[in-house]
Amino acid sequence: MDSVGINKLFREKGRTLGSIESFTGGLFAKEITSVSGASHFFKGALVTYATEEKNRLLGISYKDIDEFGVVSKEVAAQMASNGKKLLNVDYCVSFTGNAGPSAMEGKPVGEIHIGIAFLDTTQVHSYQLDGTREEIQNKAINIAFELLETLILQNN
Repeated sequence: MDSVGINKLFREKGRTLGSIESFTGGLFAKEITSVSGASHFFKGALVTYATEEKNRLLGISYKDIDEFGVVSKEVAAQMASNGKKLLNVDYCVSFTGNAGPSAMEGKPVGEIHIGIAFLDTTQVHSYQLDGTREEIQNKAINIAFELLETLILQNN
């Protein structure tokens, strides 16, 4: 699935989407909005690249950030669920991870976590990806498209 397919699927199902991004830096939102008609289902995005903004804008506690790290399934889950409420959407996808070039918080380059909040639940999918910074970011976006396709088809 690509951004054209996601556009079509969300419009057909009458569902809304938003994103909370960190290491992807808004790439997911860019891909979604590159397709005409995205305004019918995509309500917005927040790029909370800095830890301070994860706390200030999303309400993720420094206690959780200190305990788990920003590159963690726990933070990815909170990013997605808090983003779903903030953006008032049916589905919210979050991205946190380390795209490199060096280890961060003791976490290896390529460790990523994608959260998806929908209905009354939040799922987090964790991966260890290889490649350059740009390749890791693009792989994460493509994984998110596939996850969203599966979830919306299963839950509609």
